[in-house]
Formats: sequence, C-alpha cells, structure tokens
Amino acid sequence: MILNIAIVVSEFNHEITSRMLEVALEKARLLKMKVAQTCSVPGVYDMPIVVDALLRKETVDGVVTLGAVIKGQTRHDELIANVAARALSELSVRYQKPVSLGITGPGMSERQAHQRIRPVSERAVEAVQKIAEELKKV
Repeated sequence: MILNIAIVVSEFNHEITSRMLEVALEKARLLKMKVAQTCSVPGVYDMPIVVDALLRKETVDGVVTLGAVIKGQTRHDELIANVAARALSELSVRYQKPVSLGITGPGMSERQAHQRIRPVSERAVEAVQKIAEELKKV
C-alpha cells in the first residue's frame, strides 16, 4: 500500500524551510510515498490548524511538518516551539495518524539550522512511514 502524506512547511526562515521541503519531497519519492498535498503556513505556530484540516481527510495517512525556530533576543523561540510541538502531538493522538515533528529549534543559531536541514527533513518523512507501519500492527 502506498502511503499518502501531506507536508506542512513554515514560510518563516524561508531560506531554510524551502530547502527542507525539497529534501522531504526527495525522501518521500525514494520511499515511494505519495505527497497528496503540500501546504505553506506563515510560521510554526500556525501549523496546527492546517494539520488538523489535513488529518480530517481520508486521503491523508499522515503529515510531515517542517520549520526552523531560530533563537532570537528573547525566549520567544522556546514558546513557539513548545506550543507547536504539544498541539501537533495532540492532533496525532486525536486522529490516530502520524504527525512528524520536522521542526528544528528552539535555541539554535542560523548556522545550526542550516546544518540540520537534511537530517531533520529526512527523519521527519521516515517517521511518518514508520509510525504508520506500527499503527497497522496495533
């Protein structure tokens, strides 16, 4: 069975997140997954409402989220990353569909964000596949 996924990507830190999307699409092709839909949102904080709408669709088996939360002058990055992670986790449990956390940060520099593009994006796609496989066994 081919896994139909959706990808939600943050526009904030576009230089990084656009590359994350390219890597995720490449990985999904290699794993023979079908990317049913790709959605852009202004920032990581804005992801949960779109992920919720995607998970309601019978044609979507799981969602990959991609974003980069870079440390600024305040601890705002911690707040954003924590709120988003919690909301995305709750959506995954509610719908019993995998939602991977391909969001880097908080507390990272722009240089660190660039270094994490490939590994985090690839793991986010792999995670959706592995969780979907495990859910079939339960």
